[in-house]
Amino acid sequence: MATTAIRLSEEESRLIKSYAKAKRRSVSDVIRLAILDQIEDEYDLALFEKAKAEHEADPVTYTLKEVMEEFGLNEA
Repeated sequence: MATTAIRLSEEESRLIKSYAKAKRRSVSDVIRLAILDQIEDEYDLALFEKAKAEHEADPVTYTLKEVMEEFGLNEA
């Protein structure tokens, strides 16, 4: 497992430690999860923007009924 150091002010360090304690997690877990959540959010946003651009270029949509009929599915 890799180790990464970050520089924090005393105030930032106290805040993160306090948050970690309140959540019953380690400081490492809190920081790791926060970074991974940020990466996931940015990735999701990029995918959304791509899908939106594709839709705007070709705004064809289908109803649920049309999709079910296309794939031979019965409505429940």
